[in-house]
Amino acid sequence: MITILDYGAGNLKSVTNILEFLGCEYLVTDKTRDIKNAEKIILPGQGHFGQFMQVLNKKGLSEVLIEKISQGMPFLGICLGIQVLFECSEEAPDVKGLGIFPGKVVKFTRGKIPQIGWNRLITTKNNSVLNDDYVYFVNSYHVMPENNGVVSAYCNYHIDFVAAIEHKNVFAFQFHPEKSGKAGYDFIKKWLEIFKINV
Repeated sequence: MITILDYGAGNLKSVTNILEFLGCEYLVTDKTRDIKNAEKIILPGQGHFGQFMQVLNKKGLSEVLIEKISQGMPFLGICLGIQVLFECSEEAPDVKGLGIFPGKVVKFTRGKIPQIGWNRLITTKNNSVLNDDYVYFVNSYHVMPENNGVVSAYCNYHIDFVAAIEHKNVFAFQFHPEKSGKAGYDFIKKWLEIFKINV
């Protein structure tokens, strides 16, 4: 069973559509006890970094997520779900992220903001599920890890920015696989197969 964390503003329907298409069982929840018992978790998010973390903290979900991820639970973050893995964001300077990885989230300073539309991935050697496909973005901010060894793909939008990370049990995408057509479906399927989730 896959657990999808519902913090109140994620693009849940598109994510559940992929899982239903792939024949996967899932639970959508915002309950701490469900996250504690989760075997695999997807954290989709959109909106504001500070509001996202405020909800996670208020519901007691931050500590549970940190604990479960550190224990090796398979985790997939999408959009804001990648950003909150880091220590802080320029979007909400006084709000701490989950701090799973050292680094910060910064705003684009060039081009139309937010970046909306299709952009091509440039994958790295640290990559198990992605191809150099075009995927769909809606983002004003991007992560800057202190350790570039966790980066699994970049994109270019006036600058090269991190589009995806991968480290042990943690996978996270700045783009929206659920809005990226067949490529996005393929990425999710490969992630499921890595952790031996029947599809």
